[in-house]
Amino acid sequence: MPPPILTPSYLLRLSTHPVLPRHTWYLITSVTLSMLNRPDEIPNVLTHAFSHGAGGPGVTPRPIVEMEEQLLVARRMREGLLKGAAIGGLPKTINALLTLKSGTPPHLLDLPPSAPARPSIPSLNPLPPLSPNELSTSPLPILTRGTTFFNKVYGKISNRITAQLQYSGTPSLATLAHLLYSHVLSDETVLDARDTSFVLVAGLVPQDVNPQLKGHLRGCLNNGARVEEVRAVRDVAVEVCERAGMRVLGSDEKGGWGWRGRVENI
Repeated sequence: MPPPILTPSYLLRLSTHPVLPRHTWYLITSVTLSMLNRPDEIPNVLTHAFSHGAGGPGVTPRPIVEMEEQLLVARRMREGLLKGAAIGGLPKTINALLTLKSGTPPHLLDLPPSAPARPSIPSLNPLPPLSPNELSTSPLPILTRGTTFFNKVYGKISNRITAQLQYSGTPSLATLAHLLYSHVLSDETVLDARDTSFVLVAGLVPQDVNPQLKGHLRGCLNNGARVEEVRAVRDVAVEVCERAGMRVLGSDEKGGWGWRGRVENI
């Protein structure tokens, strides 16, 4: 087992970050860990959130003891990891979600609609699905929702980005992006547009993909975040990566684990 990235003192620093909005520190941290292929650390994030709180500027750390708020934290972490699949791939997301499940109390796990009831916890028998049943719902509203979200993220350059995807050599790239934005990223049942943009930034930082990161840093602003919040999200993701061993690579290095230049910022 590799040495831990997140020590108790570092988790405390993250959960008391002076700028990150409430209920975002654990989201950003877990998605970054997923993209670093360190799912083993993700349950510790959930445990620390329960014992020290959801954070937020000026908020005194306190344990989360109410089941409703614990469920909120668990769902937000799962949804962040799920949305990370759109930019980091399904294998890492599967590993992250299954590892998180192993550290989640059973009564905080969402059940499929057909699952047996939980007689000991009537309010969660079973938990309702969080998204529309897309197999029986017309796809047009969902696809329209995805287009709206995409245009909001990219703003005035959305048409140019769409053209780049359509004329990439295979039109299927644009189709894939449209499906991901429609069925995954634009669903605001659990995470709103701003927090979804935070997830995308946290997931892109470890991958050394500055062109995409640049667009999504500005997408955070387009989705309502303040400049200082966006910088804080980016900086936390960079710091977690550095603690995992990533570094800026020299111009003469053929390879290595890190960034080929300065990580994009706003």
